Amino acid sequence: MPQGIKELYRSANGDRWCLIRENGKVLVLHEPNPPSGGRPSRLEIGDFLVRNPQGPEQAELLRLIGTLTDKIDEAGSPL
Repeated sequence: MPQGIKELYRSANGDRWCLIRENGKVLVLHEPNPPSGGRPSRLEIGDFLVRNPQGPEQAELLRLIGTLTDKIDEAGSPL
């Protein structure tokens, strides 16, 4: 059972991708839209990023990771 969840991206057709923390790991949870009949799946972050490297959901995860470096830079810490 996920301990924390942050939505990354929701597609126009209703698919949803979230970052989750589960058993000490951070994973990507994909929840397909209900009409598709698909089942939710969990992926390691690396597997998620290489699966469809040009996808908007991958771009959103990379954007989110980039905000972490912005915070480091704003604090004056070396990169």
